[in-house]
Amino acid sequence: MEEIVNRVAKSPLVSVDLEDYLHSGETVIFDVKDVLFEGIILKEKDFRTFLKDNDWSVYQDKNVGLICSAEAIVPTWAYMLLVTKLKPVANSVTFGDKEDVEKSLIDEAIASCIRENDLKEKKVVIKGCGNVKNIEYAYTKVTDQLLPLVTSLMYGEPCSTVPIYKQRKN
Repeated sequence: MEEIVNRVAKSPLVSVDLEDYLHSGETVIFDVKDVLFEGIILKEKDFRTFLKDNDWSVYQDKNVGLICSAEAIVPTWAYMLLVTKLKPVANSVTFGDKEDVEKSLIDEAIASCIRENDLKEKKVVIKGCGNVKNIEYAYTKVTDQLLPLVTSLMYGEPCSTVPIYKQRKN
């Protein structure tokens, strides 16, 4: 009887599932409007008091987006100060809405994936059909990041792939 050989397991392909690298924590939005005087003016002294007295632990391990939904001019340093309070407790802090936070998390996941797998000059399969939010952004971005590194890029599962890119041989 002939031995059954798992060709996928012996393949030089590196299979990457972006979901394995995405932080699954809750995403919350911090609206600066809520700490403005009369909803339109940022008073530095009051803002600094809020920063000092607020319970930042409620943002523990969350992905935080910073926005201002009011028609107000918020100085850049205000967002910078918020990051100094949020970063020690939150998983991530991004300027923008929920979609911006998702994109930022995707960017972090791709960077982490590339670092951990050393994908330089490898044949890579990006796993498809997952629960990645903002999927078009994710797959466009991962393709952009991997093209300069990999010898070939595929989409799908190692047993059934769609070829995306193959480096030309010189």
